[in-house]
Amino acid sequence: MLSPHQLHTLRTVLATGSYAAAAAELRYTPSAVSQQMTALERASGLQLFERSAHSIRPTPHAQLLAERAAEVLALLDGLDREVAAIARGEAGQLRIGSFPTASARLLPAALATLRRQRPGVEIEVDEGELAELLPRLLSGELDLALAYRYDTAPAGWPARLAETELLREPLSLLLPAGHRLADTGPVRLAALAAERWVAPLADSPGALNLDRLAARAGFSPRVSYRSNDYSVVRGLVAAGLGVALVPRLGLADTEGVLATPLQGRPPRRAVLALHRPAAGSSLIAAALEAIRATSSALA
Repeated sequence: MLSPHQLHTLRTVLATGSYAAAAAELRYTPSAVSQQMTALERASGLQLFERSAHSIRPTPHAQLLAERAAEVLALLDGLDREVAAIARGEAGQLRIGSFPTASARLLPAALATLRRQRPGVEIEVDEGELAELLPRLLSGELDLALAYRYDTAPAGWPARLAETELLREPLSLLLPAGHRLADTGPVRLAALAAERWVAPLADSPGALNLDRLAARAGFSPRVSYRSNDYSVVRGLVAAGLGVALVPRLGLADTEGVLATPLQGRPPRRAVLALHRPAAGSSLIAAALEAIRATSSALA
């Protein structure tokens, strides 16, 4: 296989007219240049120079090879620059998996910042629950995944994944306007034992969190409606169809809905970013920094 270094040296020899001049430009010794040209002749099977005691003269083969090498060396130079840009996180692709509330509240501002800082990066976002995103992250289909974990229902993932905590958000109680507890301040969870609940989907971390919090308060929640879409949850509460417990990312001003804290230490949900340590790069670090800044502003 022809060596790019030897091809570059050949072009320099032809441009400068001698081994000595090429050596001076390349900061080699004349002997090193001569050895490279001999090696290139062996690799190519072509005689590149007619040699005499005091001079060299390039053959037509040398001229042809140098001309064709220019195309190859230009491509390699472009590849070097592209690889360096990827290594610096200034180019390449970033594939993020996210759950809906993070997509709505955390990613827009964070990714807008990242795109301004690194306009050469292509960013893709796919939504899903962690059970869907985790296999794609482990297989390399995703570079980064946003996940959440309730204090009462710790989620698990392989230890080989690196974890960055972005936000710890308290859970708030949503009550319909005019509810008997709407103006009483922080509410005891036990006072809601007889209420109908709007809860997350069955067997989800949010549903397990509600069940465990209610069990600690001495009751089992009477769930009438289930949804993981917080706009749906708020709409059901506004219609007076139940009460709900939602994290801060799920809050929004909604007519007919009052958000109030629970008494005592509020239950919390941690929002995290997961990635494979082997896939760590300055681009992932920049993405984490941008998402963390947005999370801090919300916190």
